Amino acid sequence: MRLQKYLAHSGLCSRRKAEEYILAGRIKINGITISELGTKVDPSDSVFFDGKPVLLSREQPKIYLALNKPEGYVTSCSQKNTKIVMDLIDMDERIYPVGRLDKDSKGLILLTNDGELHNRLSHPSFDHEKEYIVTTVDPVSDDALKRMAAGVTIDEVRTRQAGVKRISGKQFCIVLKEGRNRQIRKMVQQTGNEVETLLRIRIANIHLGRLKEGAWRYLTREEIRQLTQ
Repeated sequence: MRLQKYLAHSGLCSRRKAEEYILAGRIKINGITISELGTKVDPSDSVFFDGKPVLLSREQPKIYLALNKPEGYVTSCSQKNTKIVMDLIDMDERIYPVGRLDKDSKGLILLTNDGELHNRLSHPSFDHEKEYIVTTVDPVSDDALKRMAAGVTIDEVRTRQAGVKRISGKQFCIVLKEGRNRQIRKMVQQTGNEVETLLRIRIANIHLGRLKEGAWRYLTREEIRQLTQ
C-alpha cells in the first residue's frame, strides 16, 4: 500500500494532506524519515507521524456529514486565534472538511474520514458541481451574468463555463465545476461589482436544504451511495 493511502486510511488526514506531510519529512517508516511520494508500506512496518505511531484501523466506520457553515469560520481542522468548522462538531472521531469555503462565505460543507472520497471530491478532475446563491452590493447586469457564465480571466487563467441564473436585481445563482480560491468573488469583481453575501447550497447531489446555520447532520444512505458511486 502506498504511504499516502495508508495515512488516509488510518484516519490521520486526507490523502492530499498526507502528501504534504510526506514532502515535509514528518513521516517515518521503521525509524527512517520518508520524503518521497509513492513509498510503499508493508503491514509489518512501523509508521510514525511527528514521533507518534500511526495505526491502520481496518474496522474504522466511515463517517459522512453535512454542515451549514456560518460566516466567520475557517474551513480547517486547526488554525490559531480563529474559529474553525471543527468547533461546531461535537465528535470524538477524526474527520476532515472536503474542499474550502472562505471565511466570509457560508453554507454547505461536507466532512468525512473517508480518505478515498475526500481525495476524489477535492481533485479538479472529479468535475462535481457546486451551487451558490450570490448577493451583490450593486445591481448585477444581464451582461455581467453572461460574462460570468461564459468565463472570465482570473490570475491569467480563464474560468470554466458556469451555469448562471438571475434571482433578483442583486442576486443570482451560479453553478461551478471548479473551486479556485475566492473564485466567485473575483468573478464578480471582474464585472465591476462586489459580493455582499455568498451562500453555498449544493455540492454534487448533497443539498443544504433546511439545515440551520451552525448545525450538521449525517448524510443518508442514498446520499452516500450517489456520492461514492
